[in-house]
Amino acid sequence: MRVLVVEDEPDLNRQLVKALGDAGYAVDSAKDGEDGYFLGDTEPYDVVILDLGLPKMDGLSILEQWRRAEKKFPVIILTARDRWSDKVAGMDAGADDYLAKPFHMEELLARVRAQLRRSAGHAKAEFDCGKLRLDTKTARVSYDGQAIKLTSHEYRLLAYLMHHRERVVSRTELVEHLYDQDFDRDSNTIEVFIGRLRKKIPGEVITTVRGLGYRLSTEADAA
Repeated sequence: MRVLVVEDEPDLNRQLVKALGDAGYAVDSAKDGEDGYFLGDTEPYDVVILDLGLPKMDGLSILEQWRRAEKKFPVIILTARDRWSDKVAGMDAGADDYLAKPFHMEELLARVRAQLRRSAGHAKAEFDCGKLRLDTKTARVSYDGQAIKLTSHEYRLLAYLMHHRERVVSRTELVEHLYDQDFDRDSNTIEVFIGRLRKKIPGEVITTVRGLGYRLSTEADAA
């Protein structure tokens, strides 16, 4: 999953990028409104964390322009403003959630997980595909009750497929949503990680749809 952080406070920006990266997300960041707006307008993100009080272009204006352009990614706004009217304005502009500063990082991560679930049409933190289970709260994966150890990149790939289970996901979509802006998009990394996942997960859960991409489905469907 790919996250954009738009926050002008250097320390908080750095803390957010590290916490999200440690949680398994690909993270891009911007420190002013103009850069943040441009990234959100040109790159595909699964969720955006947007500060309202930004230099060059304020967060409310950014959000309004994204929504007018029909950008549908979930947006969590951060605000140091205590007035309820500012929160209402943010929600009315198209925000999906908000956090008032200061906040606990664990709460932010929980809200990110919730927005990712909702945008994919899921209600629970646990994802099941036959005997395969992924717990987004603990980042643990198991098959028939047995834990499967994955690298951060393998987990990120599997989590995206689990969020979009039963849908064919192209290699291009995977690259765009699993790696940050600086990733070499001409590499064969996706194929390598698909191969590794197939070796670690019993059964033919990940299938290749020739010419289209990959699909995660139950063993019965994949057989």
